[in-house]
Amino acid sequence: MTRIETTFATLQANGKKALIPYVMAGDPKPSVTVDLLHDLVKHGADMIELGLPFSDPMADGETIALAGERALAGGTSTRQAIEMVAKFRKNDQDTPIILMGYLNPVEIIGYDNFITLCTDAGVDGLLMVDLPAAEAGNFTKQLADKQINEIFLLSPTTLPERRQQVLKSCGGYIYYVSLKGVTGSASLDTNEVGKQVQAIKADTALPVCVGFGIRDGASAKAIGQYADGVIVGSELVKNFANVGDDNGKIEQAKASLLAKMDELRLALDSLER
Repeated sequence: MTRIETTFATLQANGKKALIPYVMAGDPKPSVTVDLLHDLVKHGADMIELGLPFSDPMADGETIALAGERALAGGTSTRQAIEMVAKFRKNDQDTPIILMGYLNPVEIIGYDNFITLCTDAGVDGLLMVDLPAAEAGNFTKQLADKQINEIFLLSPTTLPERRQQVLKSCGGYIYYVSLKGVTGSASLDTNEVGKQVQAIKADTALPVCVGFGIRDGASAKAIGQYADGVIVGSELVKNFANVGDDNGKIEQAKASLLAKMDELRLALDSLER
């Protein structure tokens, strides 16, 4: 079993829901990321999605797009983001790390080289937003051979044939996009999300986790009634929007981010088993 699969098996055995925070590698500056990953675990993260900075992030709303710009301006590359995972692994061999990004930097590095970098660093999952499941074939197999789960998105507008391809090819968990739009979008219809999640779970044994639009403990708990986990990004990342290089402001932002993690963890753990 992969680390992701083992983590979900443990959570399900204990009647718990996964809390999966998303942060951008290198935001607000490269020296912050590794310690932040460890802090996220201390404050309830079961696994972590780590964003790879990219200049044209088509699925990201303003908050995460700007985080990517800050990371790029600070010099964080895809290779350096993967090196951050390797540094994290020196003190944490258990928490799954999923890289989330776009295909262009992978193609520049080269698929084989990229997979080697991820394997050596201890990456557990990969979510390439702009790589369709139907076109991922050999890449998916290569990742699976290295015990790396390739994760795909499903959304309210996914066509039936693409949905079936995702369910066939996906590993680790299904990432269900809760609403039409980009990350950080506002309106979240939890009843509709619940119906969609239940429909997906009827067709797959994979855990289903929901992201986009989850902002607080109340929305996390509402979604957690249906999903196996919740993914929270913009609500965390926004704390770094205006801190610049000021260490005092960075520490205050981290404190706010981790307080939100505590709120989310408490809400999920309050669900009846």
